[in-house]
Amino acid sequence: MSLHQDIKNQIKEAMKAKDELRLSVVRGISATLTNEAVAKGGKPTDELGDEDVLTVIRRLSKQRKDSIEQFRAGNREDLASKEEAELKLLEAYLPQMMAYDDIKKVALAKKEETGIVDRAKAGQLMSILMKELKGQADGADVKKVVEEILAD
Repeated sequence: MSLHQDIKNQIKEAMKAKDELRLSVVRGISATLTNEAVAKGGKPTDELGDEDVLTVIRRLSKQRKDSIEQFRAGNREDLASKEEAELKLLEAYLPQMMAYDDIKKVALAKKEETGIVDRAKAGQLMSILMKELKGQADGADVKKVVEEILAD
């Protein structure tokens, strides 16, 4: 079963379980997937491939993280905790991200391979790493690793 179909089934399960938070999150994912299908020139009933679904869920997760940060800056802990609960549900659909140390090993290998040692070329190294680690590592972690290894 495709991930898109699984999300549609999750809506039914959340309704049966009367789980309002999960229902809200999976409906939001489903609506965003429909919008993405239409934006790609398809019909609203078209199903997206698993990679496209994961891309959409990553985008929704990033939005939640940004919202949490903004709510905390505005002393709105009530809203931040709701966003955190939604984020946990979204992250359940995402594959496990690489650990910081694993990212660092890959980054050090690429640094040696490319010969990039100057901070001015950090963007190039970051670009190479993001292409190689697409969907496996958080961009913020990759950025920290790049800054750390080029600072030495």
